[in-house]
Amino acid sequence: MRQFFSNKRLIVLLISIIILVALIGFSMKERSSLTKPEQFFKDAVATVQSLFYKPAKSVAGFFENIAELKNLYEENKVLKARLDEHAKLSVDYQDIKKENDELRELIDEMTSLRDYQTIPASVIARSPDRWNNRLTLDKGSEDGVEVNMAVITPAGLIGKIRNVQPFSSTVQLISDLDRTNRISVYVQDDEDIFGVIDGYDAEEQALLFSNITIDVEVDEGGTVVTSGLGGVFPKNLIIGKIIEVRNDKYGLTKSALVKPAADLYNIRNVMIVKRTSAVIEDADEEEDER
Repeated sequence: MRQFFSNKRLIVLLISIIILVALIGFSMKERSSLTKPEQFFKDAVATVQSLFYKPAKSVAGFFENIAELKNLYEENKVLKARLDEHAKLSVDYQDIKKENDELRELIDEMTSLRDYQTIPASVIARSPDRWNNRLTLDKGSEDGVEVNMAVITPAGLIGKIRNVQPFSSTVQLISDLDRTNRISVYVQDDEDIFGVIDGYDAEEQALLFSNITIDVEVDEGGTVVTSGLGGVFPKNLIIGKIIEVRNDKYGLTKSALVKPAADLYNIRNVMIVKRTSAVIEDADEEEDER
């Protein structure tokens, strides 16, 4: 009996294998339609896949977005650094270009001042509360700088040396309101018109040109230069142009407002002008003749 059941199991196993092989062969055969069990099985698998696919896709997309966001953050940081570097290089370029232009103008001005000894210098300090009065240069007595030497830019006169140290010096600007800050000047015209720069109008940002003879015709736009008669400044250093002419309250003399030719606000490179003894003697002779 036991042998019969064992043979029966073997027979059932063989029949099952035969049926399975037949089903596999049948399923692999090219068909236009599936059987009902196949359709049910495929639909069931598709349903289960759809249930897991959407959440899995969302989770995968979330981590992909995090990775992409991190990449964008790093890329943005690099671009910002490059943009800052570009902006700094642009500012440096403009600053160097401006300084190069100023130095070229200084060289040209030095060539035109062959009758004078010149010392190039740079501004190293300027007090905010005395912006219109003083500035400090990087040249001093060791470089040959002396008190009362004229200081100019390519545009014109800006002041004179007030104090000298071994390696630096202080410039008193022509806009300084000090009553002793006076410059002997004249207007270049068919007939020279002499006077004195002895003040500064902060509201008009112009120098005060006074002591002009009342009967002298003074036109706006005239160029005012140093006369060389004051014993401090060399002759024919440009100061500025007349922008307004006024009569004094007593009607005895005239005065004028002179717009400085040099930019007194933005000064970086200058030249210190030393008068030669010959120039001083000529100035004294001219003063005696007058």
